[in-house]
Parts: sequence; C-alpha cells; structure tokens
Amino acid sequence: MVNSQMVNIFASFIFFTRLPFWRLYQPPKEAYATVVEHWPLVGWLTGGIMAGTLFLACHILPFPIAVILAIIVRLFLTGALHEDGLADFFDGFGGGTDRQRILTIMKDSHIGTYGVIALIFYFLLLVGILTSLPPMTAVFAILAADPLAKMFSAQIVNFMPYARREEEAKNKTVYRPISFLSTVSLALQGLLPSLPFILFTNTTWWFAVLAPIFTVIFLFIFIWRKLHGYTGDCCGAVCLLAELSFYMAILVLLETS
Repeated sequence: MVNSQMVNIFASFIFFTRLPFWRLYQPPKEAYATVVEHWPLVGWLTGGIMAGTLFLACHILPFPIAVILAIIVRLFLTGALHEDGLADFFDGFGGGTDRQRILTIMKDSHIGTYGVIALIFYFLLLVGILTSLPPMTAVFAILAADPLAKMFSAQIVNFMPYARREEEAKNKTVYRPISFLSTVSLALQGLLPSLPFILFTNTTWWFAVLAPIFTVIFLFIFIWRKLHGYTGDCCGAVCLLAELSFYMAILVLLETS
C-alpha cells in the first residue's frame, strides 16, 4: 500500500519529468493537484542529473560544450516543460492587450515572435553565465538553483487563484493552496540542496538567494496586475527566470569580490 504522501510525490515526478515513473505507479487524478508541493524535490533529480552531467563532461570536453550538454540533458528530463511555459508567457504578455487576449495567446500551442526571442535570450544568458563561472562553482550552483527556484515559484498558488476555469487548463490540473506543513516541507526541499553550495564555495554568495526572491516578487506583482491569477505557463516562466537570476547574482558577486 502506497501512503498518500508517496502518491503525491509520484504524481510530481510524473507531472514534471518525462521519466517513466508512471510504470511504477499511477496516482489518482486528485494527486496532481498537489504536485507543486513536491516540485523542489523533482529539482533534486533534474538539478542533480544536470550538475552531474556537467561535472563529468567538463573533464573530457571543453567547458562551454559541457554546459550545453548539461542543459540538453535537463531538457530531455523535463520535456522542455518549463521552457514551453516561458515561451507562452512571453507570447501572451508580449502580444496580449487585455486579460482575455493574454490567456488566449498563452493557450495557443503555436510559438510566436516574443516566445522565440525569449527562448533565444534565455539560453544565451544561461550558457553565457554558467560558462563564466568556475566549473565546480557552476556544478554546486546548479544543485542549489533548480530546487530553490521551484520552491519560490510554487508559492504562486498561495498568492493568487488560477486564472482560468479548471476545465480550460491545458493539463486539466489546478494546483491546490499549500498548507502550513507543506510550506515547511517545501522550504526544506528547496533549501537543503543549497548547503553544499554554501559550504564548498564562497559563503558570502548566499546573498545570491536574494535575487530570485526579488525576481519572484516582481513577477508575481506583474502577473497579478495583468491576469489577477496564474496559469501553468506562469509557473514555468517564473521558475526559469528565478533560477536565471540566481546564476546572474552569483556571477555578479564573483566579479565584484
């Protein structure tokens, strides 16, 4: 018998990755309403494999190639789920003039000009920042950043309602608000992988965590003013931009120290 917590964890790994966890167990539909509560835990897997790929690849390949390979591995793990959300987010907010138009564009499966430009600049910045870091700093930063960004981004379900009706959701799932105990669990999931980063790099770089906090606050306010609610695409976009801001802050601290 699988307990309810394990059921919800299975649902998170099935929902946020393309790995065949569903072959081991298929959770009931209601479990998918809780997936963001274990989103950082999924980041342990995706961030861990990405960091591990970078660590191994940089010993046999030029560092920029190793970084690109590590990014590709994570894209395969997640099915580019969050990158799809980022593209839809920029298409919607870039091309939409009102709430309904933004939601309509974001739901369209076709990618537009704003989405293409957003992905180009996102990957240019991601590759550029990671290749500018010392290899081991980049490895530990990835381990910390993936769960951390997911932890902050998951809070959106407590700050605003879903922007559409449940039946209009692209994945047919609306996340439930996170309880106090789940919030504590979420914080531990997001922060624990940061400990190696703090212990084995420059401890002053802990201040880099302020960057995703401010990024998430800014994006939450922006999304609320435009939509008065969130969508799954918003979650993906906030996650990637929070993660990117964390890497950027580390690079700034490195360059100024």
